[in-house]
Amino acid sequence: MSEKRVPEHLAIILDGNGRWARRRGLPRLMGHRAGLRKLEEMVHLVKKAGIRYFSVYAFSTENWSRPEMEVAGLMSLFRYYIRRKVEAIKAEGARIRFAGRRDRLPPDLLELMRHAEERTKDESVLDFILCINYGGRPEVLDAVNALYASGHRGTVTEADLRRFLYLPDVPDPDLVIRTSGELRLSNFWLWEAAYSELYFTEAYWPDFDEAALRAALEDYAGRERRYGGLKA
Repeated sequence: MSEKRVPEHLAIILDGNGRWARRRGLPRLMGHRAGLRKLEEMVHLVKKAGIRYFSVYAFSTENWSRPEMEVAGLMSLFRYYIRRKVEAIKAEGARIRFAGRRDRLPPDLLELMRHAEERTKDESVLDFILCINYGGRPEVLDAVNALYASGHRGTVTEADLRRFLYLPDVPDPDLVIRTSGELRLSNFWLWEAAYSELYFTEAYWPDFDEAALRAALEDYAGRERRYGGLKA
């Protein structure tokens, strides 16, 4: 990877699994399986690039509206991935974390998630964040409700609200990548991505490889981040 400036927090919207499978005459679930396999490779590449936080949009609050069989298959794949890959992720020095609502997730999956978080909690090279049953608007609503449940009254500042976001200690994403050619955030890190750099690629997520990551990071390194200010 280039020695140029890299994002502290890289976020990726994992898109295009279904279309990747369809182009190969495969069931959509095979595309999701290929996408999860890609994640293990990407954790290694992100670590090698020197990135400290890596978050991925794996399952949104809107994804429950997909066909029941596809949702059930995705939950099974999450179970398999978390159960089988915890040690490999830990070996990379990565801490596994999750962001999103947990109320609709199956109890056995929640237990696997808790185990993964506990097993890797002392790792400090990389925070690997899986956003499952995540939505940016629900996160803000949950933060507002938790803030008022804490007894807060009166004016609310950004700092007040941030304390109740799902992962308040994680810095905002510097770079958000979306695969598959779609040009929107789709309710991902809405609060946190206010000043993120955005990068869109035509590659489907299972095809997003080291060269594609390098291209995105090189593009990011050449940008001037201004946070709403005027260029000097």
